[in-house]
Amino acid sequence: MQELIVALIVLVAAVYAASKYLPRAWREKIVFVLSAKGLPQERLASMFNTEASCGSGCGSCGSDSSCAAPALNLDDIDAPATGRRIIKIHSRS
Repeated sequence: MQELIVALIVLVAAVYAASKYLPRAWREKIVFVLSAKGLPQERLASMFNTEASCGSGCGSCGSDSSCAAPALNLDDIDAPATGRRIIKIHSRS
């Protein structure tokens, strides 16, 4: 019985580590394989944090123009009104 409890704890820790630290493509592949085995895809997708994609709305793909990040204005970077100090690095000749 003790080995079963330890195995369950190790399994939960492995799933947590996989959902947190594996690359997104690997997590999506895990969800695909496990859902093909009969497990609920929606629950797996939320557990492995793979829900946001190009097909479901504003994800990281940037294909939707309404979700795109605003263009960077270089004049705003050097503006003293931001309260940030810019350190410029020059290469030696």
